[in-house]
Amino acid sequence: MSSPAQPLTEALAHPLAQNAAQNAAQNAAQNLVQSVDWLAIAPPTIAAVVGLVVLVTDLFVKDTRKSVLGWISVAGLAAAALMLLPLVNGDRSTFCLTGDADVCSYTADTFTLAIQFLVLGGALVTALLSVTAVKDADRGLPEGEFWFLLLSSAAGAALLPASRDLATLIVALEVASLPAFALVGLRQGDRRSSEAALKFFLSSVTATAVSLMGVSFVYASTGTLHLTQVAERIQHVDGQLTTLAQTGVVLTLVGFAFKTAAVPFHFWVPDTYVGAPLPIAAYLSVIGKAVGFSGLILVTVIALPSYADVWGPALAALAALTMTVGNVGALRQQATRAYSAVRLLAWSSVGQAGYLLVPIAAAAYSDDPERSIGSTVAYALMYAAVNLGAFAVAALVGRTRSLNRVADYRGLYASHPLTALLLAFFLLCLAGLPPGIIGLFAKVTVFSAAVDAGLGWLAVVMAVNVVIALFYYLQWTALLFRSPEGEVVKHRVPVPLTAAITVTAVLAVALSGAPQLILRFADTGLF
Repeated sequence: MSSPAQPLTEALAHPLAQNAAQNAAQNAAQNLVQSVDWLAIAPPTIAAVVGLVVLVTDLFVKDTRKSVLGWISVAGLAAAALMLLPLVNGDRSTFCLTGDADVCSYTADTFTLAIQFLVLGGALVTALLSVTAVKDADRGLPEGEFWFLLLSSAAGAALLPASRDLATLIVALEVASLPAFALVGLRQGDRRSSEAALKFFLSSVTATAVSLMGVSFVYASTGTLHLTQVAERIQHVDGQLTTLAQTGVVLTLVGFAFKTAAVPFHFWVPDTYVGAPLPIAAYLSVIGKAVGFSGLILVTVIALPSYADVWGPALAALAALTMTVGNVGALRQQATRAYSAVRLLAWSSVGQAGYLLVPIAAAAYSDDPERSIGSTVAYALMYAAVNLGAFAVAALVGRTRSLNRVADYRGLYASHPLTALLLAFFLLCLAGLPPGIIGLFAKVTVFSAAVDAGLGWLAVVMAVNVVIALFYYLQWTALLFRSPEGEVVKHRVPVPLTAAITVTAVLAVALSGAPQLILRFADTGLF
């Protein structure tokens, strides 16, 4: 029989047990809820929020005042870029594992800030070019959709270098890519634009499918998506899963090779650049590459350093093949062919992608892989400034010469002296010749990364390709100063276009005067 005190004891114990259970549940819930470092995620967040603001505002703005959407976008991208300044001193991370604060999904370190500056700065210049292009299109480009897609893509591109797990990496990659091929095909009633968008779409979908399959294999063999944990666990995979892990590594690398437009995954580039609105071609040539290369760096150097003997030789071969095919393709462009100027820049961008791959390949053989990666970042920043400048001048010439042939640039100095001098400077930077000092130093940095890693043969291939590139860059430069055919016609340059050319020119000249501003990335740690 139970004692008289037992019911009283049970009655007292029951509420205590309930309170203990409630406290345990609350503690568990608190462990799952994390504080968000809003300052760290501010740059991509601002771009995304402004994109939504533009989309909603488009519903209430009259057709005659749609231009305000462009200026809101420009202001939003400028604000997003300015939010990088408070992040310069010290690394910040957020969305970390509750059991391990060092394993996070978002990290704003030196590498992240450098790529985000490139992305947001490049998107800002693209927006300035687009203000004029959208106006010239005379409603051929739906303004609300155009600006929303551009800002969405820029937000994804800014998120990607901060991603430190494979899921966030793939999501950011697709947020950057999907709006981009919509932008390529957004021009209404243009067959070339539709064909370009289809080619870009097919290549993007293929890359995504291959990448996702590779990531799923890596996750199945390691049980984690965080890059640092993948790096630890993939070295100790169970013997039965070794083949699965190796296949996942290869497929992931192939998927990112598509995104970087490395040969033989470059087939979409020339036709896409020609069919896209010119500002979007400029965007793809710089921001699109930054997205692919930053993702490739994160996967290889952080997640898969133990597989350096696999991705090192593969990337070295891709680098040699890409720079050779790109430069030969640019060399074959005929000056009188329609859209030959854009095609030449497209093939040139493929060749430049080969140079960007060299330090990443060198990281597999180097005792200091961060220094090699720093060379890629420095070269990418140089390339972004001068290539956007070249596209800005191409946009100016394209306003009066719709076919945008290289031959159309003959005598540009007679009609627009300063613009011709700036284009010559941009081309000399891409060629690596004085006075384009930053182009020369950036190429020397890439050479050094290859030589220091023992890849002498790759440095020789790069030297040969630099000589090939000299021919078509100098040929185009010389054409600017030849006597014009016919009467010289001068016309007013729109303010946004002038601003875009000015911004890129100031950056290129400043970097040539003080190349240490970006070359320091080759000597300091990025992660």
